[in-house]
Amino acid sequence: MGDPCRNRNVAKYRFTIVEPIRIFKTLSNENRLRILQWLTEPTRHFPPQQEEDIEEVGVCVDSIRRKLEVSQSTTSQYLSKLEDAGLITSQRIGQWTYYQRDEETIKEFARFVRDKL
Repeated sequence: MGDPCRNRNVAKYRFTIVEPIRIFKTLSNENRLRILQWLTEPTRHFPPQQEEDIEEVGVCVDSIRRKLEVSQSTTSQYLSKLEDAGLITSQRIGQWTYYQRDEETIKEFARFVRDKL
C-alpha cells in the first residue's frame, strides 16, 4: 500500500532526501563549489588542453589542480566528493582523468530545492 506519510510530489525526483543532504554537504566546501562553478564554462576558466577537447571530454585533473593551487591528493579528494554526490562525472583517457558536470543531477537538485524548500 505504501507509506501514507510520503508526499506524492517527491516521487518525481529520482533521489530521496539523503541525496540532497549529501549534495549540500559537498557544496559547503568553498573549493568544491568553485570547481563546480568553473566546470560550468570550462573554456572560460581553463586553458586549452593539448590532447582532448575540453567541451567534449571535460577538464583534466591537472588543470583543476593548478587553478586551485593545491596538491594532487587534495584535488582528488575534492573531485571524489563531487563525483560521489553525483555532481560531476569522470572519464579516464590514457593516463589522465577528465571531469565534467552532471547537468541532469544538478537540474534535478535545483528542482528539488525550488519545489521542496
